[in-house]
Amino acid sequence: MNNGNLELTERRYPASRQNPSTNKRLVGAVLSFILLLSLSLMGCARTNTADSGSDSASGSGEKRAIQNKGSDTLVNIALAWAETYRQIEPDVSIAVTGGGSGTGIAALINGTVDIANASRAMKEKEITAAQENGIEPFEIVVAIDALAVIVHPDNPVEGLTLQQLADLYTGRITNWKDVGGSDAPVVLLSRETNSGTHVYFLEEAVRLGDSENKDIFAPQTLLMPSSVGITSELRRNPNAIGYDGLGYVDPEHEKIIPISREDGMPYVQPSVETALDGRYPLARNLFMYTAGEPTGDVAAYLDWIKSAAGQEIVSRLGFVPLESNE
Repeated sequence: MNNGNLELTERRYPASRQNPSTNKRLVGAVLSFILLLSLSLMGCARTNTADSGSDSASGSGEKRAIQNKGSDTLVNIALAWAETYRQIEPDVSIAVTGGGSGTGIAALINGTVDIANASRAMKEKEITAAQENGIEPFEIVVAIDALAVIVHPDNPVEGLTLQQLADLYTGRITNWKDVGGSDAPVVLLSRETNSGTHVYFLEEAVRLGDSENKDIFAPQTLLMPSSVGITSELRRNPNAIGYDGLGYVDPEHEKIIPISREDGMPYVQPSVETALDGRYPLARNLFMYTAGEPTGDVAAYLDWIKSAAGQEIVSRLGFVPLESNE
């Protein structure tokens, strides 16, 4: 029994403990292996660096990236701008995502985007938050949007005043017959609160541009996550009313309601002309914001957006180009 235990104990020790020459050979082999492994890892690092560099290079220089995020109203124009600009400056990559004006502005405040898209101006509290984070927002108007009020094609209403629109969306008017329509309940559709379009409509239509007005959307208002959500619901519901950027409206499936500033004034359809000359009451600027005055690739891109070539895309997509390029 003791001999057996002794043999078992001895087998627990490596052979090198029993043979000095074998131990030296083993140590040498281990050191050689570590050296070869280190050289191999260094080679891989150099290879990865080279590969990364070759991926980021495009012709004449290094690939440069611009992060652009925010307004869903602007997202289609922003995507078209980015795709066109890539053909002009292939070394500049522009990543465009939506999510709403609030999302883009929050990303600017956090320093995670180069350009924030917004369908409304930044709020004072957002500007303050950015400044507290060491960022001075720089505002650029890039296009104009006429916000269209839309209903189902079968809706007989031919026009609304701003006051009637406010009364509908606050719930003071709940039946279409009170504004010249059928005897049917009004179904209210709106964008979600993170949307700049929602904020603009609240301020200019629901509150009639009065900063002291504290009216809010009626509690029965259905909040939709996108323009598609509004149009989808509206097309299947003859009692629904919603609003959308003019560039997103399909006149074949949605009826645009002319808007009058007040009783006795003309009802005006949204268009490029009526938005530019001020006749249409729900026209607004569309913005891009940067952290400080833009420089380098961002400045060059924004200059191109405001040029005739960039504004032609605005017009082509149904929005209103900047007046200076008309």
